[in-house]
Amino acid sequence: MTAIDTYTYDAGRKPPPFGHALRPFWAFDPGFVNMNHGSYGSLPLPVLLKCQELTLLAERNPTSSTASPIWACSKKSDFARRKRVADVVNAELDEIVLVPNATHGINTVLRNFEWKEGDVIIEATTTYNAVSRTIRSLSDRSAPPRPTPVKTVLTFPMTRAQILDDFRVKIKEVKGADPNVDYSDTPPDATGAQNRKGNKIVAVIDSIISNPGMALPWKELAQICKEEGVWSVIDGAHSIGQELDINLSAAKPDFFISNCHKWFYAKRGCALLYVPKRNQYIIKSSIPTSHAYLSPNDSKPPPADETNFVLQHECRREKGLQVGTSGTGTADQIPYLSIGGAIDFRQWLGGEAVINAYCHQLALDGGKRLAEYLGTKVLDETGEFTLNMTNVQLPLPTESANSEFYTPQARENILRDVTKKLLLDWNVSAGFFVHAGAWWTRCSAQVWNDISDFEYVGKAFKAICGEITEIVEKGGEFPQGIDTR
Repeated sequence: MTAIDTYTYDAGRKPPPFGHALRPFWAFDPGFVNMNHGSYGSLPLPVLLKCQELTLLAERNPTSSTASPIWACSKKSDFARRKRVADVVNAELDEIVLVPNATHGINTVLRNFEWKEGDVIIEATTTYNAVSRTIRSLSDRSAPPRPTPVKTVLTFPMTRAQILDDFRVKIKEVKGADPNVDYSDTPPDATGAQNRKGNKIVAVIDSIISNPGMALPWKELAQICKEEGVWSVIDGAHSIGQELDINLSAAKPDFFISNCHKWFYAKRGCALLYVPKRNQYIIKSSIPTSHAYLSPNDSKPPPADETNFVLQHECRREKGLQVGTSGTGTADQIPYLSIGGAIDFRQWLGGEAVINAYCHQLALDGGKRLAEYLGTKVLDETGEFTLNMTNVQLPLPTESANSEFYTPQARENILRDVTKKLLLDWNVSAGFFVHAGAWWTRCSAQVWNDISDFEYVGKAFKAICGEITEIVEKGGEFPQGIDTR
């Protein structure tokens, strides 16, 4: 296989077998073992080539309304790329728009709610930190109204029944905390009727937790929200490209956001924001505010609940005037335009079911092999919460036995030192974190990986953790790690 072959592929020929034979279709350094695909995604070279072609076209005439993809995002082009994403998640075309990343999409939703004093946002102890900080920032506003953040505890191992029961109990606790609060601001019912005068409860729910990488029963959690009159915001950052049968039309969450650049092979940053038509009146403005924003104080006010939801998130010019683009005309549209190439490449590899069958089985087998090598255990021993990421305990002292050692500063030192040694000494990337008083690694299984990659990661962690354990047992001061500024 020549260098140029990796940038293209013959759609009429079968791809190489999954595993290391597929590595040439990515731009990894020789010897680099990538087990952290879930963090930032990994762009296939054929998709990269398409992006470069579009970038070159854009730079030939950046102000042209016909030649440049910055402006040539016509309604037809926007329709095509949103339609392909909508088909994958089974949503209506105009219920899907594209945003830079999942955190951006979640901010778009949460910052568009009209909060009232007494409103509540439910998150989890495992909520992604940037999302949790967003919730905190809303509750820290200098002047009311401010929503109150409440956390439900997720500490694995747990059963699905425990997760669902605990979530419902938390909702009832919130409702029962003050009997004088009227939580009647609920999502529209099947007829579209809704009372907007009372207080509301909004639940931010992971479809797949970032750390630990565990798939939650989010559809059942969204159903509980419906039954309890709670707004559901699904943080599906890891879902598209990793989770089969997302089927938003059937699950009917109130909002759903997922990164296309993580598991779906699109260029960073690109994410889908799903807002069903029944809830689009909530999203009054894109972030940042678009040229297409409709104000109730305009000389010709828009119809009730009309927000230009799709147009505010498009890149479009009509009759020489910019009418779309979320806030900034210079936003790079290439990541959004990469979706077509990403889907084509995934279809060439065999499609969603084939890709995920391989990655899922490798995550199960690789996690088991890694745990055996490290002499530890897999967090999800039953496999019911595992898709394409596995979580394996690292051979480090647990927090219960060394509570004084695992201070916030010690944790930061460990994170820095392990990151440095993994990348510089072992040429490997894998996630690692603290959960339930122990250190774990989160390894992402992808089509270019095979079981030997898990064995190599095991060697790296065994050596690094041995050095850390020796320091702890001798009572020495943990090294300060590297300067990451």
